[in-house]
Amino acid sequence: MTIAQFLMIFISAVFVSNVILSRFLGLCSFIAISKETKPALAMSFAVMFVIVMSSAITWFIYRFLLVPFGLEYLRTISFILVIATSVQFVEMVVRKFAPPLYRVFGIYLPLITVNCAVLGVAVLNIDMFFVNGKAVVGSFWYSLFQGVCVGIGYGLAMLLMSGIRERLELCSIPKALKEFPLAFIIASIMSLSFMGFSGFRF
Repeated sequence: MTIAQFLMIFISAVFVSNVILSRFLGLCSFIAISKETKPALAMSFAVMFVIVMSSAITWFIYRFLLVPFGLEYLRTISFILVIATSVQFVEMVVRKFAPPLYRVFGIYLPLITVNCAVLGVAVLNIDMFFVNGKAVVGSFWYSLFQGVCVGIGYGLAMLLMSGIRERLELCSIPKALKEFPLAFIIASIMSLSFMGFSGFRF
């Protein structure tokens, strides 16, 4: 494990292969919750928490349960169960300590369970940090760090999008473009701008 490897994971997860703007995972919550900055930031923390927790748990499940018993084909099912449990925990905490925020999230908080970004990170960790069923040196820490970085990248995209959409509320927008059409146009332009980071290579 070296600082260069962690730096490579950070730049790749946050900028080059941003989970939303490059991999196009988790678009439902990205479009729906990014109307205002506060809910967008809260959703980013919730998604980051779930991604980091699921990255750690799925690594242990794959390393010590699925691989030793030859059950790698159960990877997707077991990962979804872990993610669903993590989301239920987040939902209970938000409902208990921040009821207004829970109402703002609405249906999109439980939908983190089926947020393909969370499952995508768990699968990506296994594909990147396991070779022929064996964990590479430091793979747990790489997986955990990549979960944090993907969460940061998700939050960055959410904050940029919410900032733009808040400013656009002050503008005169044609009725046909309001809400989702304009949001997808903004997302596509942001995605094109993030393609500029693809020049970073290690």
